[in-house]
Amino acid sequence: MKVLIAMSGGVDSSAAALLLRKEGYTCAGAMMRLYAPAGIQTGEQDAANAAAALEMPFFVYDMQEDFQKWVIQDFINVYKAGGTPNPCITCNRTMKFGAFLDQARQAGYEKIATGHYAKIAYENGRYVLYQADDPAKDQSYVLWSLTQDQLSALLLPLGTRSKEEAREAAREGALGTADKKESQDICFVPDGDYAGFIERTLGRTFPEGDFVDEAGNVLGRHKGIIRYTVGQRRGLGLSLREPLYVIRKDAAKNQIVLGTSDRLFSRELTAVRANWIACAHPAQGLRVQARIRYNQKAFPATVTQAQGDTFRLEFDEPQRAVSPGQSAVLYDGTRVVGGGIIV
Repeated sequence: MKVLIAMSGGVDSSAAALLLRKEGYTCAGAMMRLYAPAGIQTGEQDAANAAAALEMPFFVYDMQEDFQKWVIQDFINVYKAGGTPNPCITCNRTMKFGAFLDQARQAGYEKIATGHYAKIAYENGRYVLYQADDPAKDQSYVLWSLTQDQLSALLLPLGTRSKEEAREAAREGALGTADKKESQDICFVPDGDYAGFIERTLGRTFPEGDFVDEAGNVLGRHKGIIRYTVGQRRGLGLSLREPLYVIRKDAAKNQIVLGTSDRLFSRELTAVRANWIACAHPAQGLRVQARIRYNQKAFPATVTQAQGDTFRLEFDEPQRAVSPGQSAVLYDGTRVVGGGIIV
């Protein structure tokens, strides 16, 4: 079976390629050049070197135009609307498992593979996504948007392995990526200055506006709505009698609403762009465990309504800082039921 492996130049995708080669697959490596304004994308040479060491063909697909259109523009739009986006999830849906899979099929590859830590099974006529065996590395949260077609074509050889096992496999294969550090930043904002990136991309700055309390009383001035996130307390630049937090952003009024810590808690949420993996459509009243941000533990909740691509979720206990733009991912034990974008 022919497999095209999405390689980033890191240890995980390199180890995934090595493991699949050992299992007898006919493999090639490829990288999508997504954001490289200065020329060669970071990691491209490392990926090419790993592919060469494994005696695999290696391809580069220049997809910067699509990345700008689908990922960067969405990132900017969500921030402008007052939300807090997760561009990795958008990239997975549109690029890594969308455009990349299309490229693989056009080139005659039956499957694609990545270095994500998660597992796929086929049960009762559906492809189902599970958490990785290593809970510290599990990445199922960022894969909730994958369709049945995408899951059917995907191999995840690291789902049953730990990070150290992946590094050890790479060392045994004499791959130069074996001890490479992980990147914690969004690939197109390596310095972490999201607001600066947005303003440079748009060629304009975002105007100052008012910090207000829930009654509308002005508490001070903010430096642009894109510079703040729900739950933030530090860096507001205000002298207040008590600690106040960002509890809401009103993009239409260019206001940031502040409140006390208890006002950050919500018992329910609404999510859109729903994608269901474990079932075709969830039953009303379905009990789940829900995560509302990456690397957060799951909390018991109930799907109170699911219609079209929208669902409502009610938590057993109120949750802190439910942020529009983030993903609500629903689990049944270690199995991913589905997910959506919080609005």
